[in-house]
Amino acid sequence: MRLVRVVLAGEGGQGVQSVAEIMAEAAYEEGKQAIYIPNFGLEQRGGVSIAFLQVSDRRIGAPKFNKADVIAALSQRAIARTRIYSGPDTIFMYDSSFKVKEEDLPTQYKMILDIPAVEKSKELNTRVFNVIIMGAVLELTDMIPIEATRAALEKKLGYKFEKNPELREMNYRAMEVGRALVQNRLKGREMICASMT
Repeated sequence: MRLVRVVLAGEGGQGVQSVAEIMAEAAYEEGKQAIYIPNFGLEQRGGVSIAFLQVSDRRIGAPKFNKADVIAALSQRAIARTRIYSGPDTIFMYDSSFKVKEEDLPTQYKMILDIPAVEKSKELNTRVFNVIIMGAVLELTDMIPIEATRAALEKKLGYKFEKNPELREMNYRAMEVGRALVQNRLKGREMICASMT
């Protein structure tokens, strides 16, 4: 597996750091190299929180990187904060509920992908919005098996799942919803491209 670099960004409280930590744990348990670096905004509350994650089968040379393979911007302000990490090979993903102007988006990218994660989280439970995003990132990168991610989720949230078993199924479902959102969005793009040829 090649080195995969991911940037997750959102408002404080959106669970960006938890998701990055879960994915790093899952990668480690799979015998992969993983580095997770949290970065918090200057504001103590309500600032943009960024998580930098790298996963590889080989030793990772540097803890920091300039350009990501995947960026998931979970808020309007997160889009502006993460544009600098987008390069010609980056998939830049954000929520379709944001009113985004073209000038807000990065100028360099491989693909810009908008998915209705907020809308879907309202159908399930808004508390699993970040897990939907995690599923979407896993689908885009294929860096960690779903079963390993479920095990890491269990390790992180098992005590909550024991108190409320419905939470377990809700989180597992949220991961699958995130994966399906990406699959459907990419399939839609393929159909548009096919009809244009």
